[in-house]
Amino acid sequence: MSWRPAILIAVLGFGAAIGVTVSGEHMGNEASVLLGTAFAGAALTGIVGIFVLRSLRARSLRLQAIAVAVIAVLGTAVGIAASGTAMFVSSHDLEALVVVLLTSGTAAVLVALYLGSRIGSASRDLEGLIEQIGDGDVLTMADRPAAHELRQLAERLEESSARLEESRRRERALESSRRELVAWVSHDLRTPLAGIRAIVEALEDGVVDDPETVARYHRTMRDESDKLAALVDDLFELSRIQAGAVELSIEPVSLGDFVSDAVAGASMSADRKGVALEGRLNDLSAPTVDMSAREMNRVVRNLLDNAIRHTPPGGHVVVEAGEDGPVVYVSVVDNGGGIPEDEISRVFDLAFRGDAARTPGHEGGAGLGLAIARGFVEAHEGEIGVANENGGARFTVRIPRSLDSTR
Repeated sequence: MSWRPAILIAVLGFGAAIGVTVSGEHMGNEASVLLGTAFAGAALTGIVGIFVLRSLRARSLRLQAIAVAVIAVLGTAVGIAASGTAMFVSSHDLEALVVVLLTSGTAAVLVALYLGSRIGSASRDLEGLIEQIGDGDVLTMADRPAAHELRQLAERLEESSARLEESRRRERALESSRRELVAWVSHDLRTPLAGIRAIVEALEDGVVDDPETVARYHRTMRDESDKLAALVDDLFELSRIQAGAVELSIEPVSLGDFVSDAVAGASMSADRKGVALEGRLNDLSAPTVDMSAREMNRVVRNLLDNAIRHTPPGGHVVVEAGEDGPVVYVSVVDNGGGIPEDEISRVFDLAFRGDAARTPGHEGGAGLGLAIARGFVEAHEGEIGVANENGGARFTVRIPRSLDSTR
């Protein structure tokens, strides 16, 4: 508790005492004498009350409220006694004042007791709410404390409880995704390793020796090694994103060249699948966009790999780019049957693979490509979304045309 109120009251009381002396000796003003005497007595009582409340600061609010009422009554009593003495009030009048004072003081103490009880009850209610938050419960309070300040505090606790529950929900979802990721990555690591080991053992034991079979085994080993390298690369990129260590090298990039390079890079896998691949560029007022070519190439490549993998032979995939005010967009559209509505909100979640029946027989990845794409797009202060369209899925990336080159 600050000492300033006590010092202020003491100064005022001392000034009032001086005023009493001056008024009594030189002015003879009874009103001034009465006011100064009463104020000096009240100031003295106030100083004592501050010390009392200071000593009770660790006690219950009910006791402190009663102390305030008692101090107020005592201050009045001291003022009346001092004024009565100064004004030579008769004993009969003084007794009448004491009776009135005792009656009003008793009422004040009872009201203070009631107020302290209400404050104590509200404090216990708040304590119970805090314990509920500590136990992980979500607060849904139908009856909040009546006092304005305590009601506001209860509302803040309710809001905090809702935010904590949302944080716990996200943490549980993230932990579930991590467990799925570990399980699936372990499987995706074991499968090519087991294939490579079997081929190596076959070659070492001389099980195969004709040149055509040996060459086929070597090609298989290379393919499995490429799968392992791609998986390790995905894990590395994902670790950069989750650690917030993505460093973008922003530079002006021709959007037309960007789309052409993306189509050219995915044409071989599209040809092997029997999928037609096409690039479209809408009219642009400015043909360049500020971005990190490496990361955005990875984004579109992941989207194209996903689209080709889910598109049946004879289908088609389109890469479409354009502008929308200060934003440029790149869309990858397939006709692979779309995404189930109950899964469309999770396609960018870590380790989510989706419905394997979307295209029977397709070879799924580790569920990292779309999560990596989202991370790189968000690093560009952009957004990525997906929607079903004409029997397929449209993935759309939107990023600002201009970005700070120092990012």
